[in-house]
Amino acid sequence: MTETNKNLFNLDELSDYKVAENYSDVRGWDVRDANNRTIGKVDHLLVNKTAERVVYLDVEVDTTLIEEGHNTYQDPASGGVHEFLNKEGESHLIIPIGMAMIDEENKLVSTNQIDSSTFAKTKRFKKGDVIDFGYELNVVRHYRGDNTIHHTDSDDGFYDREEFNDSLYKKGL
Repeated sequence: MTETNKNLFNLDELSDYKVAENYSDVRGWDVRDANNRTIGKVDHLLVNKTAERVVYLDVEVDTTLIEEGHNTYQDPASGGVHEFLNKEGESHLIIPIGMAMIDEENKLVSTNQIDSSTFAKTKRFKKGDVIDFGYELNVVRHYRGDNTIHHTDSDDGFYDREEFNDSLYKKGL
């Protein structure tokens, strides 16, 4: 992931972007998977400037999930299944905004589309790393279990996909 391929920006980096009035700022909220297991906390909101909106939640992953994911890499991938190899210090992952729902009352973000096993096997990154479009594409493919998702760059309607539709939100970001 290189600076020249930077596609996403932390909301905090952009002085002309902020969480809109009457919308929830979910930073610091717990994130739960499809089985109601806590997988981490929202650390940042990630903006794509071309789309002019938040497209991902940057989640700091719970250490128990990291340990679970680490164990899965002991087994070789088989049957065409591709698994990511995470390294020490890689404790963040992204969730497309349209795959998350918020519960303002309990200050909680959840996804009914991704379970902890999938999160544990997701390629993570170190806090502060630049996230390039290749990483985004691989993560969306991984969450959907669909390697046919194919785009050559992020400006060709990638963020028009249902994974980035925030209508599932009680209130969008």
